[in-house]
Amino acid sequence: MSNDHMQSKEFLRLVELLEEVTTSRKAEQASRAITEAAFHQTISELNTTVQRLTASIADLIEENRLLKNPKKNSGNSSIPPSKDENRPVKTSSLRSSSGRSPGGQTGHEGSTLKMNSSPEVVIDYTPNFCKCCGFDLVDQSAELICRRQVIDIPPVKPIYTEHRLYRKVCVCGHQSSADFPLGVEAPLSYGHNTQALIAYLHTRQYVPFKRISEFFHSVYSMPISQGTVCGILDRFARKASPAMGLIKNVLQGATVVGADETGARLNGKSNWFWTWQSKQATFIAYSCKRNFQTIQNHFPMGFPKAILTHDCWFPHFKTQALGHQICIAHLLREMNYMEQKYTARWPTEFKQLLLDALELKRIMEPEDYHKPLKQRTELEIRLQQLLSYSIPVKDKELVVFQKRIQKHRVHLFTFLYVPQVPPDNNKSELAIRNIKVKQKVSGMFKSIKGAQNYAIVRSITDTCIKNSQGILQAFVAIAKLKPTV
Repeated sequence: MSNDHMQSKEFLRLVELLEEVTTSRKAEQASRAITEAAFHQTISELNTTVQRLTASIADLIEENRLLKNPKKNSGNSSIPPSKDENRPVKTSSLRSSSGRSPGGQTGHEGSTLKMNSSPEVVIDYTPNFCKCCGFDLVDQSAELICRRQVIDIPPVKPIYTEHRLYRKVCVCGHQSSADFPLGVEAPLSYGHNTQALIAYLHTRQYVPFKRISEFFHSVYSMPISQGTVCGILDRFARKASPAMGLIKNVLQGATVVGADETGARLNGKSNWFWTWQSKQATFIAYSCKRNFQTIQNHFPMGFPKAILTHDCWFPHFKTQALGHQICIAHLLREMNYMEQKYTARWPTEFKQLLLDALELKRIMEPEDYHKPLKQRTELEIRLQQLLSYSIPVKDKELVVFQKRIQKHRVHLFTFLYVPQVPPDNNKSELAIRNIKVKQKVSGMFKSIKGAQNYAIVRSITDTCIKNSQGILQAFVAIAKLKPTV
């Protein structure tokens, strides 16, 4: 074998070895790259896990803090839902499920739009020729096969009524002049229907002055300024003032009266609206104070024939009444807060006591109120046990609540002894809520007179609703009256 051939074989062998080394290094590099990628991926996943666990720990710490110091909201206090921070879409309710499906229940009679048997306008449509052969059908008799009605309103425009005075000369020489009728005091004024509609839009529909002015201009082609609207409401409230005396008389003769108050903004400052209401009447009053003097100003004699239901605000207890009922719904919301803040079983047991009392009220028959009742006696015993229980001093708010109930214990279960008394003050809260709705839509009140006017007209509005009277018709009757001085 020649030297050249041997050198060639060695060279090829060397090349093979170099290729093996290169391949081995590439495999090693690839393996190292894969290992490094997996390592970095693992590190990234661990970092993500650490961040998630850190966030979870922070949430648990915050949740534990909130459990010890829960924030008050509409579900555990008297704070309105609009002031809840980060409130959920669906707020919690004190009501339990009725077990019924939503919507109309079986056996419920629905109502549908019915045709008018005597329509004002009738338009007949008859074919004049055959759609098949074209034969003339004008002289053929027609048969009614279907009818449909369209309900609409006629074009609206104001009616101007001119009142003219004349005078006559008697044979004796004396001149006698006619007089303008009641309500026609100015050269140009707005009629009773217009005054009533303005009061209705302002009070019942919560429409602001600017939009009332726009409404009359756009719908009725009547240019009424905001100042004129204000003046009309002032005169309307004066005409309606005597009705407030009648509402007071109805309330003072009632057997059950609910009372409540709410804050209102007047030129940026806090003021108050109060309400006293019964089954037949609602009285709303404006006041710059939230004290007993406001009650004295409107009802100095109190309600000597009535059980007064309220939310435990201390001025109401100073009101003369046959008895009191504190609102159970308020107490249940407070118990929700106490359950969230404290680990004690006392708030849960007291809450269950109230729920059992409400259930007993639901099933009681009229004759049960005037005789000994085992379930009611058991509730009284449970109440005494809860009020006698020694709550730890560290649970400060719970101790204060227990002392409040001990003080007003006699007013807790009045609704289980008097059939007409409700267990809550919801009707009063609904009456006073209209003030909040008015402010949401129209903003704050600008003057004391405006707030007083709204209270007067709103009182009549709610009283009309309770007595199934047409609000607008009642307002027209008021607008026809002579204003009081």
